[in-house]
Amino acid sequence: MVAAAVILPKDIIIESVNDSKKLTPKKRDVLFDEIKQKSFSYGIGIVDAETIDKINILQATFLAMRKALEQLSVKPDLVLVDGNHKIPNIVFRQQAIVSGDAKSACIASASILAKVTRDRIMLDYAKIYPEYGFEKHKGYGTKAHLEAVKKYGPCPIHRLTFAPLNSKQPELFKI
Repeated sequence: MVAAAVILPKDIIIESVNDSKKLTPKKRDVLFDEIKQKSFSYGIGIVDAETIDKINILQATFLAMRKALEQLSVKPDLVLVDGNHKIPNIVFRQQAIVSGDAKSACIASASILAKVTRDRIMLDYAKIYPEYGFEKHKGYGTKAHLEAVKKYGPCPIHRLTFAPLNSKQPELFKI
């Protein structure tokens, strides 16, 4: 799980900043560097699969968000959160915004930093675990990924509580 926080100057417009899922990998890479250069401050929080399995995906998301906020050198007046949940246990005022990455340049910028960071982590894991094809699907539950897990079993970076890997729900692991 990777989350990011970005504080942009009010007068800065970064062309093409949008929901990270709507951008090409090449465009995200270019924007990644530009966002880091032009931001007042940014932070990136990472939570590993073992922790996600212990505390659940939603709590891990909140933890990654808190970690990202802790890295900010400039403290925000207001935290804009993408989605419909506020982050528990933070001292900052906050506002949840559904589809926030399409409505806020700061949220869109954070989504780009998080996505590029996660993709780069998955490319590193592809070198360690080449049989899973992480360089192609970046760990998402594609047919090829699920087939690799079925053939080789889960590796240490797989979330065992992810439904297709969860032994309590074997009927979901059909390919």
